[in-house]
Amino acid sequence: MWFKIWLSVCWLAVNLTSSIGLLSANDDWPQWLGPNRDSSWNETGIIRDFPEGGPPVLWRAPVAGGYSGPAVANGKVVLLDYVLETGDPSPNPGLRNELTGSERVLCIDAESGQELWKHEYKCDYRISYPAGPRCTPTIDGDLVYCLGAMGQLSCLSMENGEVVWERDLPKDYRVEEIPIWGYAAHPLVYGDYLFCIVGGLGNDGKPSTAVCFDKRTGEEIWHSVAAKEPGYCPPTMIEHGGHEQLLIWHPEKLNSLDPETGEIYWSIPCVPQYGMSIVAPVKYQDRVLIAGIGSASLLVQLDDEKPAATTIWSEKGFHPVHSPFLIVDGHILGVDRDGTLRSLDLETAERMWGTTEPTTGTRARNSGTGFIVKNGDYYFIAGQTGELTLAKMTPSEYTKIASAKLLEPTNPEMGGKVLWSHPAFAGGKMYWRNDQELICVDLREPQR
Repeated sequence: MWFKIWLSVCWLAVNLTSSIGLLSANDDWPQWLGPNRDSSWNETGIIRDFPEGGPPVLWRAPVAGGYSGPAVANGKVVLLDYVLETGDPSPNPGLRNELTGSERVLCIDAESGQELWKHEYKCDYRISYPAGPRCTPTIDGDLVYCLGAMGQLSCLSMENGEVVWERDLPKDYRVEEIPIWGYAAHPLVYGDYLFCIVGGLGNDGKPSTAVCFDKRTGEEIWHSVAAKEPGYCPPTMIEHGGHEQLLIWHPEKLNSLDPETGEIYWSIPCVPQYGMSIVAPVKYQDRVLIAGIGSASLLVQLDDEKPAATTIWSEKGFHPVHSPFLIVDGHILGVDRDGTLRSLDLETAERMWGTTEPTTGTRARNSGTGFIVKNGDYYFIAGQTGELTLAKMTPSEYTKIASAKLLEPTNPEMGGKVLWSHPAFAGGKMYWRNDQELICVDLREPQR
């Protein structure tokens, strides 16, 4: 019971923080998709058009390969990368590349771009698309949690990068073979707990697709959920009808768990192609939407009285590969499988408009990617071409305001190169990386 009370207090604090953030001058971006994992940037005083030549780049810092986005808190930027020693990193969707090298956690001063500390460990890869780590670090006060592509889970001191605790997830949970695209589900801190997607089996021989750890010690609290593959979708916490629910979408079902015990409240089938359950569920009022490639899309109605859900619709026409989506004023804003940025009606999945201009450029491309972040009534869209676009979007209309090329796409992809790393927004600035550099871009309104 104490845990449920604690979670309720935490949930209230998160929502109060979100409300207060609308009035604050600066916000941190301490984890995947921002403070509340909702792709919203609540700072004020942000530019509403780009200056000639685009927004200024304040500094550039060298980094190595990776898809991991940066996290920003208390004046520090943390990201993961991969230093290749031997092997061919050219991607092939069905091939596990064998590489030797090291993963690194880099901590960089947010104002100057100077490296503050580095944590490095040997890590040989046997995964497809092996550019580097996938998961954005999760900063929680004086600690940061980092998950590497091969399942190295590290809790480090934000002060100096010293190891507080570590877990080798494939070894600890007897994972016979990690997912072909590596560990990619961003760890979630909630209260005193760290939730991770793992796979394999616990010491009792029971499945451990989802695992809850004590965030301070790394000791397991519980493991739960049986699945043939764990998938790549980050654990997501929601609250409805007075109940906290931990959502776990693996390649067979969307599951709701009791975060205290790992008990499954409800499950509804939703099967993406190739085991690619990737994009985090989004809650809007009393609805939850998930979507992935193939026929994987599911809108559910949450019960107001107990942890339960029923299907509203499934297998309708919105199927993102790995671009997060938003739900605003009853409509979906997201990037479909072919790279088209779309607006869809939430209740019917009817397509309202679509454009590839801010995502893949002049034409649609398979696995097209764009990352959308809402700031007031405006949206920043980080496209896979390395262009940042400022736009307004309504259910019925897309209006481009400005765009600027800020980074070169360096992630190898079949048919060219792309940029598949989510930026962070904090202190009036954007932090964005490719396989060569991390940049800091000034998005503050000029002082008059």
